[in-house]
Amino acid sequence: MGEVINLRMARKARARAEAAGKAEANRARHGRTAGDKARDQAEQERLRRTLDGARRDGED
Repeated sequence: MGEVINLRMARKARARAEAAGKAEANRARHGRTAGDKARDQAEQERLRRTLDGARRDGED
């Protein structure tokens, strides 16, 4: 015979696991310092300037 499980407890455990995954994603997205954000923004700006500098003007 199979193992007896409590469905209420299983649902709560699944909900906790989903909440923990969502919380981890939010920490990665929003839990950065101002220095990290400034560094990423500077890197994006540098990449944009490099790409714009390599453009050929006048060609269509």
